Amino acid sequence: MPDLILTHGYFLCEDPKEQEIMKPYAPLGLMYLSAYLKGKGFNVEIFDSMFSNRETLEEFLRNNANGVLGIYTNLITRSSVLNIISMAKKHGFQVILGGPESANYPQEYLNHGADVIVLGEGEQTLEKLLPAIQNPGSAGLQAVDGIVFKDKSGNLITTNPRISPNDLAIYPWPDRESIDIRKYLQVWRDHHGLGSISMITARGCPYRCTWCSHAVYGYSHRRRKPADCASELDYIMNEYSPDQIWYADDVFTISHPWLYEYSAQLKNRGLKVPFETISRADRLMKPEVLDTLVEMGCDRIWIGSESGSQKILDAMQRDVTVEQIQWASHELKKRGIKVGMFLMWGYGNETLEDIEKTVEHVKISDPDVFFTTIAYPIKNTPFYNEFSDSITMSGDWASGTDRDYKISNQRGPEYYKAADILLFNSVEASRNQYSDHKESLIHKKLADDARLYLQEYERKHIINKTGI
Repeated sequence: MPDLILTHGYFLCEDPKEQEIMKPYAPLGLMYLSAYLKGKGFNVEIFDSMFSNRETLEEFLRNNANGVLGIYTNLITRSSVLNIISMAKKHGFQVILGGPESANYPQEYLNHGADVIVLGEGEQTLEKLLPAIQNPGSAGLQAVDGIVFKDKSGNLITTNPRISPNDLAIYPWPDRESIDIRKYLQVWRDHHGLGSISMITARGCPYRCTWCSHAVYGYSHRRRKPADCASELDYIMNEYSPDQIWYADDVFTISHPWLYEYSAQLKNRGLKVPFETISRADRLMKPEVLDTLVEMGCDRIWIGSESGSQKILDAMQRDVTVEQIQWASHELKKRGIKVGMFLMWGYGNETLEDIEKTVEHVKISDPDVFFTTIAYPIKNTPFYNEFSDSITMSGDWASGTDRDYKISNQRGPEYYKAADILLFNSVEASRNQYSDHKESLIHKKLADDARLYLQEYERKHIINKTGI
């Protein structure tokens, strides 16, 4: 019987959108927990739900009844996790939750049957919690830092916060052997012709973008030693032979000295592996940084541009300028590194003028690919707190997510759909204006129609708002 079973509650078979994309990655967080706890003598097993289904999970829980189940929670898996909690309790499990979602809603998850919520990083907390949870009295749990639970009277108890270690060397590499990594590689290769594996070189992000959740790591940023990261990459390449690496850091190029040392470590090992990662434009503003990325094999950098309006970027506390984003995009592409860009509609007091600035910004930046989303307030972020008085949710908490929160001053979904049409067709018209004049005119007409719709929407919105 395992001391702990870990799962994450995400089932690819239940996600039609992701089935179209088919770029799954194994759950790094669970593999880190497994590796650490096994090193401390615990018997840990991971049930990776990615390629499984609920019937198989329930059978697994039935065969391991009366154990301890740990579930990673994030924004998109709320209803799934609640279902698994119910399933696990039916088979006598004590249920521990961790991750940003349950940290933001400890009361709600405990009300739905969870026994303990882990706040922050989980490795050291679970090391202390697993022995204590066997003690039916609350005194044992009260001695464990970094958790939330209910006492016998139903009162919510939050223990002292656990201090995360500065030295990440105390954590062994992820327990990839506990997951069918080759299944992930095969899915990637079947759909994209190459296999990809993820790894991280740091934990946390020190930046204070108002819409971003820091529920697990706070505003800390801790880096692993470059040599250790290079050794892990060497192991991954020898053991699994992926075609590329996804560095899942929040901001990969945040430390330039670290990047230069890591690049040197890779060169010493003869490693030049294609990779994708995320960065900020202001951490790409040195030519030597970009040249180092080329030397390392960087294939694509994803930049969180969010908006082309400096007013909106400043409201988000992004600490980056539109000009920096445009410069970084151009310089990356000049060096053969593809650029991906994330954009956000509907933040704060965004106007049609701000949307038009975003359109022009993307035309100038000319990323290889870009995606848009509508701003939604995640619990306990500054964005959520600022607009809390005007936030509503249709439906009940258990069946929704934070994406279902609506802010009163945001426009309707049809408005942002038109903004997408304006953006995508304006960019395509710009790209085709010299190579395919006829195609460019078609896109320009679609963009103009979308602009007229947005203008009329704004006019009606003002009339409805003012009563004029």
